[in-house]
Amino acid sequence: MHNIIDNMDNVFYAAERAVAQTGQWIAAQAGTLSSAQVHTKGRADFATDTDLGAERMLVEALKPLLPDAAFLTEEKTVHQAQAPFRWIIDPIDGTTNFLHGLPCYSVSVALEERGQLLWGCVYEITRQECFTAIRGRGALLNGSPIHVSRCAQLNDALIATGFPYGRPDWLMPYMALAGQVQGSCHGIRRFGSAAVDLAYTACGRVDGYYEYKLNPWDCAAGVLLVREAGGVVQPFVPGDDPVFGAGLISGTAAVVEALEALIAEHWIQ
Repeated sequence: MHNIIDNMDNVFYAAERAVAQTGQWIAAQAGTLSSAQVHTKGRADFATDTDLGAERMLVEALKPLLPDAAFLTEEKTVHQAQAPFRWIIDPIDGTTNFLHGLPCYSVSVALEERGQLLWGCVYEITRQECFTAIRGRGALLNGSPIHVSRCAQLNDALIATGFPYGRPDWLMPYMALAGQVQGSCHGIRRFGSAAVDLAYTACGRVDGYYEYKLNPWDCAAGVLLVREAGGVVQPFVPGDDPVFGAGLISGTAAVVEALEALIAEHWIQ
């Protein structure tokens, strides 16, 4: 493994190619699935044969790059062992959009080293946009540097969010919080892919993004994108972990601070 670690840029390049190629394969599957190829995992939570196939493609492509690395994957097609390096994979973030023929949906892959995010890639499939970040080296969109917006106050901000569906009793208080945010900013957008929300925050298309109840594979790559693009990522619940905890808040420093204050005042878990 030491020879591979000494040349991590080759690993990152090959991993980015694998993500993009998987995204292109997913695009070719859009609109072709039968009902038998759609599987219900929970309330409003679906997987398709395309999710499973894409995850297997990614694991097969990534495993030779770091043979001893572990995997944390949404569809659990590979054993989640412990190792210094770990790939975190969401084969399709935004499966509901994919099923309905709607943008956006994405492939999200991150690599962590001893618990620290090292590399991340979000490939937005319908627009063929590849967002990448390397710890300490900035963030890119299709090879060009990106930066979060310069928004300095919430009332000038466009905010993205998603809605938790794990428990019905979360919905009304979360909608009440959304109302408070909506009344304090330019508007709220709901794209349906947390990875895309974070990528759009990183490149300044939206000024902030918050969501409660995410999974690590939804947000790991996007968190690194925002940080490397000059933004701030904080946990939704103070003291929590933004990637492995209950949710996150991201954006410019001023927008995140304002969202934190609204959440603290209006959200009741």
